[in-house]
Amino acid sequence: MIKVDASPFEFSFDPARTALVVIDMQRDFIEPGGFGETLGNDVSHMQRAIAPVRDLLALFRQQGWLVIHTRENHAGDLSDCPPAKRERGSPSLRIGDDGPMGRILIRGEPGAEIIPDCAPVEGEIVIDKPGKGAFYATGLGDLLAARGIATLVFAGVTTEVCVQTTMREANDRGFECLLIEEATESYFPEFKAATLDMIRAQGGIVGWTAPLAALQTALERQTRQPEAR
Repeated sequence: MIKVDASPFEFSFDPARTALVVIDMQRDFIEPGGFGETLGNDVSHMQRAIAPVRDLLALFRQQGWLVIHTRENHAGDLSDCPPAKRERGSPSLRIGDDGPMGRILIRGEPGAEIIPDCAPVEGEIVIDKPGKGAFYATGLGDLLAARGIATLVFAGVTTEVCVQTTMREANDRGFECLLIEEATESYFPEFKAATLDMIRAQGGIVGWTAPLAALQTALERQTRQPEAR
C-alpha cells in the first residue's frame, strides 16, 4: 500500500487496484472560443490545471498504472442532450451551435477533443459522457469492475461540476477517491475552494484531497522502502 499525506487524514491505496480519472480536459472548456468562454467565463483560470495534470499523467504512465480520460460531448443530432441542459443559462453559443472550433461539445468536433498537453496516449481509455458525472449513461462502472479497481485518483475540470459530480457518483458506488488539488480548476476560484472543503468535510464524506507533491513524495518513499513481504 502507498500512503499519501492527504486531507482530512492519510490516504492509502493499492496501485494494482487504482485508476487515474482525468475529467474533461477539453478545448471547449479550456481554450478561448470554446463553450466555457461562451458562458462568459474567464478561461485563463483553467490554464493553471494544465501543467499539474500533465505531471500527474506522467507519474501514472511511468508506473504503468491505469489511466482513464473523460470527454463531455453529445451526438450530432443532440439525441442525448436534453433540452433542460441545452437551454440552461445564457451562453452566446449553445451546445450543438457552430463555434470557432466546430460545433460546440459535439462528439468528434475539434473543440470536444482533449487539449494536446493532456491528450491520451495509446492504450489509455477514453470515456465519452453526455452528462456531468462520468458514470451516467456510460460503461465506466462495468469497466472499473472488470479490472478490479477500488480506488480512483481524480483530476480535471471543472472542480465543482463534472469532477465533484463524478466523485460523488464514485463514492456512492464504494470507491475510495482522492482529488489532486492543483490538477483541478474552476472558472471561479471560490467555487474550487468550497468544493475541496465539501469533499473532505465530515471526515472525508466524499473523499480526500492532496497536493501533487504529496503523491510524488509517497511514491518516492515507497520506492526507497519497499513493503516487507
